[in-house]
This record gives sequence, C-alpha cells and structure tokens, in this order.
Amino acid sequence: MLRWMFQRLLRGQLGFSANGTAPALAGADVRHPAAGTGDCHVTWIGHSSFLIQVDGLNILTDPVWGDRASPVSWAGPRRLVPPGLSLDALPRIDLVLQSHDHYDHFCDATVRALAARHPNAHWLAPLGVAAQLRARGVTQVSEHDWHQSVTACGATATAVPAAHFSGRTMASRNQTLWCGWVLKTARHHIYFVGDTGHHPEFDSIGQQHGPFDVVLVPIGAYDPRWFMRPVHVDPEEAVQLFDTVAGRDNSVMIAMHWGTFVLTDEPVDEPPRRTRAAWDAKGRDPSYLWIMRPGETRTVQARA
Repeated sequence: MLRWMFQRLLRGQLGFSANGTAPALAGADVRHPAAGTGDCHVTWIGHSSFLIQVDGLNILTDPVWGDRASPVSWAGPRRLVPPGLSLDALPRIDLVLQSHDHYDHFCDATVRALAARHPNAHWLAPLGVAAQLRARGVTQVSEHDWHQSVTACGATATAVPAAHFSGRTMASRNQTLWCGWVLKTARHHIYFVGDTGHHPEFDSIGQQHGPFDVVLVPIGAYDPRWFMRPVHVDPEEAVQLFDTVAGRDNSVMIAMHWGTFVLTDEPVDEPPRRTRAAWDAKGRDPSYLWIMRPGETRTVQARA
C-alpha cells in the first residue's frame, strides 16, 4: 500500500479523482412487489449492487447507497454517479447477499436504512460478518463458510470461494471471510462472483454449481497489476473467469464493480472497453455481454 501511494504521489495523483467518463443513468423497470415465476429481471444500482427479481423474490447484492466508500463522510472515494434506484423506490426485499465487509460493498448507512425499511429481509453473509450486520439493526441473518449452502425464501444459496481479503480497519484485516454466492431458484441459476482475483476454484464452481443463466462478474479496480492482481481480476481475466464457470453458450455475463467509485489507477471508462474487446476476441455473441448503465433493467428469459 505504501509503495502504491508513493507512486501515485510521484504522478501527482493525491486523491481518487475520475479519469474518464462515468456511465450515464438509465431508467429502471422494477416489478412491484416482485417478478413472477419465469423471467429474471436485473437492475444495476451501481458498483456491485444489483436488484435481482426472480421467481417471486426480490434480492439485493452488496447494497451500497452511500455517497462515499469510506468510514467517514468527508474523505475517501466519492460516488461518480447516483444510485440507479432510490431506496424509496425499492420493492419489498426478501434476500440480501453480502460478499464481504469492505466499504465499497458494506455501507453502514445503507445497512441501517434497509434494516429499518425491510425488517423481514434475510441476509446471507460470510463468516464473521453477521455480527456487524446485527449491530446495524439486521435481525434475520446467517453466516456461512465456503461450500456451505442454505435455503432461504425458497431459494438455495451457496457461499463459494473468492481470492480477496477483508477488514474495515487495519486492526480487523482478514478477521472475517469473503465469498461469492451461487443462487438457485425454481427456474434460474445465478452466480454473484463478489470481489476476487483469479483462482483455481473457478473450475470446480462451474462443475458443481453450473451451468448458470447469469454470472455477475467484476471488471474494474485492477491497476496497478503488481498490487491488485491477487484480489481483483482485470477485464481479460473476467472474461476468462466467465468462460470457465458459465457452462453454456447462451449464459449472460453482467459486468460489475466499475464506473461508480474510483478505487484504483485505470481510467473509469477503460474496464468496459477492455471487456468488450476480450469478449469479441473470443468470438462470443455480443448480446450475451451486458455492460449496463446504473438504473438499467434487463431481462433474462426463463430456460426450459
């Protein structure tokens, strides 16, 4: 970290200012109270936050509505584009998938607001994170080790490995677990990858839990590679990851973890360009790569 900060200082990058163009807002098409059995509707809130409406359930991933990915309101990476959907516009929330406790994935004010507005929502978290959620008012929460499955709200969720780290202070570094989530409902298999570097467990995740209709894959926060490679895939690795786990030619890859907060050195609009180029280089159908705008809703058709 000190080496990276020193290099940024030499380049005149004292803060986390945007270099490039952030994505524009789109209009959400949200189902109230939920989408029925069949199609799967996905709305990008921003960064790794999605509203997934599938088989009668409303599901949030790593909900962050805060203005900064930071422990304080006056410093740290600031949101480049507003959340694609307001908290007031959310339907009833049934399930929340939490991947880890970093500030760009676990927002104190957001957790408190959701706990108050949706007290019956069931939160799923990796080991050690449940106590942090309960301290912020969440009443229904369970925590899980890698490869553990739980049935909640009629869906089955499995915590799967990721190559990352955790902690909200230097003293709490790696005191809690991090993970991705595989979600299986009556008609859909969805893989929310969470934050990760590339790792050998993707083969077994695809074999044990695939094929997937939808894979939500991080594509940003990867430079400099000497520092970020162990914990964040770059766009080329993201497409490789998808190829490893998807399990069918018509699986949809949804890009996440870009365009919302400036966390690393690459231009904010570089991740989607490189992701499209890597996708095209493999000869894949461009209609199955979704690089969405915050607030945009897209529909995954039900499989037979």
